[in-house]
Amino acid sequence: MSQITTNSTLVNLTRPYAEMVEQKLKDYLSKLNGPSKLVEAMSYAGLGPGKRLRPVLVLMSNEACNGESGPALAAGCAIEMIHAYSLVHDDLPSMDDDNLRRGRPTCHKVYGEAMAILTGDALLTEAFGIMAKEIESAELLKSLINELTEAGGASGMVGGQAADITAEQDGGDAEMLDYIHSHKTGKLIRACCRIGALTAGASKEELQALSDYGEAVGMAFQIIDDLLDLNSSAEVVGKNVGKDNRAGKLTYPSLLGSEAARQKVRSLSEQAEAALEPLGKRGKKLLSLAQMLAERAA
Repeated sequence: MSQITTNSTLVNLTRPYAEMVEQKLKDYLSKLNGPSKLVEAMSYAGLGPGKRLRPVLVLMSNEACNGESGPALAAGCAIEMIHAYSLVHDDLPSMDDDNLRRGRPTCHKVYGEAMAILTGDALLTEAFGIMAKEIESAELLKSLINELTEAGGASGMVGGQAADITAEQDGGDAEMLDYIHSHKTGKLIRACCRIGALTAGASKEELQALSDYGEAVGMAFQIIDDLLDLNSSAEVVGKNVGKDNRAGKLTYPSLLGSEAARQKVRSLSEQAEAALEPLGKRGKKLLSLAQMLAERAA
């Protein structure tokens, strides 16, 4: 199956959830108070074309645990805003220095570097405001904030990015690479699955199943991204490709070779499938999602 065909099938699976997120995000962003240029830049970054994978995982995980979509949708939108902030900052000249994201010029190319920094700051801050306004249960809200700070801060996504920069400057090994991948990408994806379960009032068994699933999918997703950077095109992935290799970044293909990286993706896909067994038929969509993501690396 070609990458384009796989992408199309993946979009068909995720579209109903992504459309819910898209509409809710538009609603949130349209009500923001602030300087018009900042709000415009936030909408540009937050509503750019994309699969909305992270909020989709929240909603699918919530559904797999027979939850109601309201709190999950609010949390999913918050996570998408956190993801958007991370992309805006990652693309800055001081970081990855990219000029293309989701098939469009990056935020700093359109609005300038200073406004892009403020756009990321505002998206991150407003994400927590969304949950505070929308989630009525104080106990649930506390749990979700704990999940997101653990996944998104120094012990998660930001820490992974810092380790990535260090490895680019000083070099690294397989242990460092696992740390970068599991923190830079994996922890937030794992948190998406856990948050979906938590908003559904999942049992301990269900929460553990979705935690294990999210951990495997999160690691696989970053390896797939590394492979696409080597083997795909900007038209397919919506961003510049080949930069990691030219910059000498630590990736699975650079460290182990492309075929070993693909085998790692296949193994992680099998782990994700095994993790979903306690959910039975309720995990079918999550299983399909993991399989389709793995096919992108084939």
